[in-house]
Amino acid sequence: MNRLLPVPDTSHANSARREVESVARSCGFSEPDIGRAALVALELATNVARHGGGGHLLVREVAAGDCKGLEITSIDSGPGMADVAHSLTDGVSTYGSAGAGLGAIRRQADEFDIHSQTGPAPGRGTAIFVRLWPGRRAPSETLALVGSVSVPKPDELVCGDGVAVVRAGSVVSLLVVDGLGHGVAAQQAAIAACDLFQKSLVGSTITAAQKIHAGLRATRGAAIGIANVDLAAASITFCGIGNIAGLTAAGGQVRRFVSMNGIAGHTAGQIREFVYPCDGPGLVVVLHSDGIGTNWSLDRYPGLAARHPALIAAVLYRDGTRGRDDATVLVLRRAP
Repeated sequence: MNRLLPVPDTSHANSARREVESVARSCGFSEPDIGRAALVALELATNVARHGGGGHLLVREVAAGDCKGLEITSIDSGPGMADVAHSLTDGVSTYGSAGAGLGAIRRQADEFDIHSQTGPAPGRGTAIFVRLWPGRRAPSETLALVGSVSVPKPDELVCGDGVAVVRAGSVVSLLVVDGLGHGVAAQQAAIAACDLFQKSLVGSTITAAQKIHAGLRATRGAAIGIANVDLAAASITFCGIGNIAGLTAAGGQVRRFVSMNGIAGHTAGQIREFVYPCDGPGLVVVLHSDGIGTNWSLDRYPGLAARHPALIAAVLYRDGTRGRDDATVLVLRRAP
């Protein structure tokens, strides 16, 4: 789950910094690494307030094996940057134009990416992705990058959505789950589904869906979407129960996934899986809960599909959240 930190103006920048410091400590960061996290958070929050007209920081723990890292992504719907490369140059910090602190942020980050778009909304604005790892030891991934955003319904302290990722050779298996309703009971259903997925996933998405369906009977139930992405075979197998939406885009072709009606754990009719080709360059896979509207297209965001999946997820969340439910986006992109 992401912490969503509002930054409507510069007076909120220090509050965001303190929240990020707290998360960095919970990750077990050393004091120098906590200092890096604080600097990044302050610079991102200040940029959002001054140049984005206000926005948010999305903050969460990430893990690679036994190592915990920290992810901070800023999102705004401001005027955007006409020349991102120039804005990243040290010394570019004119008030009223983007760029303040971007060079410092990139230097402190262990993983960094940015997407900025000018012109009319929707799509306009800037998103900046940063990951920090203890001792600056960032893990590497050669097959596929995965990122997500998961935010609770406004005024809720817990999120009823969940995501899980399992890697086995050339296959990356993805799960997005949306516990029925919201709050603690929905969170319990989502946690149970993720636990079942990680412990009992097999090659068949149908079998995985059946196991989750049977295992959620004691909960209020959930919508689930499971995608097995076989990078070697260039194919995706998808099985969904309920309103988890998804698509794959590769080689200029976009294919939207078919999900069956029902509620995992309660009423599921025929459980079916569908196979989609995903050959061609630029593979991106997106799954999301119904807290995100379906009226979006990657074509609306030139260049976004080539960015880090966490950045793609953040932009789709920024422009697609309905604001009245838990909202989750999970994205996979083939590694460059």
